[in-house]
Amino acid sequence: MTKYQVKAKVIGQRVLNATTKEIDLWAPEIARTAVPGQFVNVRVSTHTAPLLRRPLGVARVNRTDGTLTLMYRVLGEATQLLANCCSGDVLDVLGPLGSGVFSLETKHALLVGGGLGLAPLLYLATELKACGAQVDVLMGGRNQDDLFWEDIFKDEGVDCIGCTTDDGSYGTKGTVMALLPQMLGGGCDRVYVCGPVPMMKAVSELVAATTKLPCQVSLERYMGCGLGACLTCSCQGTHRRLKVCTDGPVFDAEEVEEW
Repeated sequence: MTKYQVKAKVIGQRVLNATTKEIDLWAPEIARTAVPGQFVNVRVSTHTAPLLRRPLGVARVNRTDGTLTLMYRVLGEATQLLANCCSGDVLDVLGPLGSGVFSLETKHALLVGGGLGLAPLLYLATELKACGAQVDVLMGGRNQDDLFWEDIFKDEGVDCIGCTTDDGSYGTKGTVMALLPQMLGGGCDRVYVCGPVPMMKAVSELVAATTKLPCQVSLERYMGCGLGACLTCSCQGTHRRLKVCTDGPVFDAEEVEEW
């Protein structure tokens, strides 16, 4: 797939919760070609540190005006620099990256996510609705503050949303596994998962054991280059080593051996 290194102009930022923000970039070359499951690598500083780019999943695309939306959590120096960007600033962005992407071949999808794993699932939900599919979403968080995603997905017109929180402050108490059997029984024909590794592993194992539905997972790994050269994101697949950045980041769950 074609990738571009562009000077992307910051259009604006919005606070989503105490630690999470979204940023809109004008990058028409990337917006024109990005598909659900792909990501971009962002250089947040022109100085020596932080040296490495930061991989961020594509959460929204507007091909008409050439913009894309990324969501991120402010955790360290790099993301703090990103959070300080203002409208009109320019970022060096490489993308869209990743050749393993989400399949759109479904009539009734179940999307399961947690944390920033819900960002690429948002773009997927938008595209699936545009294809006429029914889209159900199961999301989990530590507490109610983590589930600001519910309103965002509602705005995309998804059909059903299930929520779980670890502390029981909103929705069903527990992890997404508490609601997964119920939502799998809703007639879905394909499952998509992105989020913390233990969650993805547990969801894919239950799907395989109980329904045998096609299940895709979007892996998150530390990436040095995002181009398949440094091998820092590689993991063991069932028949070969997988480069998450170039073979993925989306894989059929049955392909993944090393979570």
